[in-house]
Amino acid sequence: VEHLGQRGEIVKVSDGYARNYLLPRKLALSVTEESKKQIVRERVVAETRESAERQEAEALAGKLAATEIEIARRVGDHDALYGSVTPADLATALAAKQITVDKRRIQLADALKTIGEHTVPVKLHRDVVGQIRVKIVKA
Repeated sequence: VEHLGQRGEIVKVSDGYARNYLLPRKLALSVTEESKKQIVRERVVAETRESAERQEAEALAGKLAATEIEIARRVGDHDALYGSVTPADLATALAAKQITVDKRRIQLADALKTIGEHTVPVKLHRDVVGQIRVKIVKA
């Protein structure tokens, strides 16, 4: 759970939060001797999976750093775009270059609305954030 703890950690939360949110969604277990043993078993499996996922994410981050996307858009007066460039547009442009990234992982605070070069962060893993260089040009 983001901002609360990582898998395998024992964290103190309020009773209502645990009872109404964490436990029904199977995001947490109540602390017992049996659950502590289960956590130790799962931690070994999770650490190997985590390291493999992190290596894949780092490899993808290297590939993204070497990639530049060029998107052509219509512009009006003063080089203002008609519309904007959204994470979905970026994901489609990456897919055209045989790089698969979910549009929800592309972290844009606001859609891109100006011509020029932009650097966009992509959260590939909990600890790995890649960067995409996006160049928006006149169509």
